[in-house]
Amino acid sequence: MNTGAYFGQYYGLMYRFLAAALFSLLILQADNYVLGPDSQVQPGVPQGTIKKFSWNQSAIYPGTTRDFWVYVPAQYDATKPACVMVFQDGAGFVKPDGSWRVPVVLDNLIAQKAIPVTIGVFIDPGVYPSTSPKQQDRFNRSYEYDALGDRYARFVLNEILAEVSKTYNLSPNPDDRAIAGSSSGAIAAFTVAWEHPEAFHRVLSFIGSYTNLRGGDAYIDLIRKMEPKPLRIFMQDGSNDVDIYAGSWFMANQAMAKSLSYAGYDSKLEIGTEGHNAKHGGAILPDAMRWLWRDYPQPIAAGSGNKQDRHFITEILDPGQDWQAVGQGYDYAEGAATDPQGNVYFCDSALSRIYKISAVDGQISLFKDSTGGTTGLTFSNSGILYTAEAGRRRVAGYLPNGQLTVRSLNLQANDVAISAVGNIYFSESPRGRVWMIDGANEKRVVFDASKDGNIGLPYCVRVLPDDSGLVVTDQDSRASWSFRFANDGTLLAGEPFFHLEMPDEFAHGPLRSGARGVTFDDQGYSYFATKLGVQICDQPGRVVGIVRLPGKEELTDLAFGGPDMQTLYATAVGKVYKRHLRRRGIRPGQALALPKPQL
Repeated sequence: MNTGAYFGQYYGLMYRFLAAALFSLLILQADNYVLGPDSQVQPGVPQGTIKKFSWNQSAIYPGTTRDFWVYVPAQYDATKPACVMVFQDGAGFVKPDGSWRVPVVLDNLIAQKAIPVTIGVFIDPGVYPSTSPKQQDRFNRSYEYDALGDRYARFVLNEILAEVSKTYNLSPNPDDRAIAGSSSGAIAAFTVAWEHPEAFHRVLSFIGSYTNLRGGDAYIDLIRKMEPKPLRIFMQDGSNDVDIYAGSWFMANQAMAKSLSYAGYDSKLEIGTEGHNAKHGGAILPDAMRWLWRDYPQPIAAGSGNKQDRHFITEILDPGQDWQAVGQGYDYAEGAATDPQGNVYFCDSALSRIYKISAVDGQISLFKDSTGGTTGLTFSNSGILYTAEAGRRRVAGYLPNGQLTVRSLNLQANDVAISAVGNIYFSESPRGRVWMIDGANEKRVVFDASKDGNIGLPYCVRVLPDDSGLVVTDQDSRASWSFRFANDGTLLAGEPFFHLEMPDEFAHGPLRSGARGVTFDDQGYSYFATKLGVQICDQPGRVVGIVRLPGKEELTDLAFGGPDMQTLYATAVGKVYKRHLRRRGIRPGQALALPKPQL
């Protein structure tokens, strides 16, 4: 036996074992999270004041009661607007001797000038008290925090901050505002900023619940599709976070971080080894706040965190170009359509008027008055403007010389489209039907929702760019439909083809996409006016991008126009907007040969 070789192997194994043990010990020591000096009261550092309040006057969560606290730094000057940070689960964050010790951290960081003078608002979730000691209270935490939509955001902004603002001078600038939380409070904080980036630009998220407790896992996908918002997000999670029926918190936080990075957000995920607790988050809170407020008061811009420009929507949006209002004061603007010269027309259905937006100078002029409650417009390749006159129950056409020709009577037409060969299609929304008028002026039903398919409320009808079929939007469901043309112009092979993203049902009314108008670019991509914004689908019908709403109004229709056909016009009830894109629209009757899509 070679004893030298034996002992060499033995000592080699022992060395590797001891090295591994020492490494593990170092890791354990590194992850033994403790509160540092910035979380301890420091001699000579001015201390702010904390006042406790109760709130039982909520109109958004009627009957609930809750406590909230306001921290005011010693450096606060009532003559100057102060920055503000809002914390969910306020009782835990506000305790000076708790796991977070936010008031102590604020005292120290403000004194160091690491963050600006900041008022802290700490809000507890609501409770609906029972009327008997034998009955359980109703705890609103998940209902408020885990839900999507802007309900909780409106509560924070319109109730709590509005109340605090009566006493303290809070800055309205979103760059001066941050919102934070842990677990469900973290997703609540993100949702508030996501829904109202005009109010908050900074988010602190600890062990965030981006899982399917109430649909929060949808953010992982939506972030990749939505036009980026001007947000900065710091996230923290641990490899031993919970893994339950709603999902894995650790996997969800990593997926969120990946999505935020892909979409170009200024974001950071700090990963540790802890579970669903405040140990890691509390230890790094001071540095997280430094990161969140770094470079203040420099504004936070959308897409400022990713220089690789990976987000697919950047292939469509023109950098530096945003929505611009071009007209306002309408009762109900809808029915956008483009003529062969790139002029865009739209109607005010409530006032029975049709307007024209010049492709040359962008000026809006009245084209026709007393139009019988026109709700939809389309142009033929010869320049005839066809109108769906809902009030007069007919489809009519205006020749280039202004002469009127009537094509259909005694049917409520809501929108109208025309194929390259001259077949006219119009929706009769109340009865769930689509009609066709052929070259002989004969009309027939080509789709009946009660017999042919499950379209809830068909509205907009548009011929596909290659003249192969018809798209019909459905306001009342997730899908919009695609049909193919038969040789005689009738519709074949109807499918709920376009799979649109849905808004939160409570924040936006009934669970429906609200899809109204649709238009196309010369690559065959479809642009849908929906409650979430302009949803862009590729040729196979998948949402690849969502352009944010231009304002607070509901979108009603879309059309490309302008001399280069690269300006997207959007009608939105009382206003009309435009935005220059990298993509180009199509003129009436072009019947393009489209590129083969990536399947």
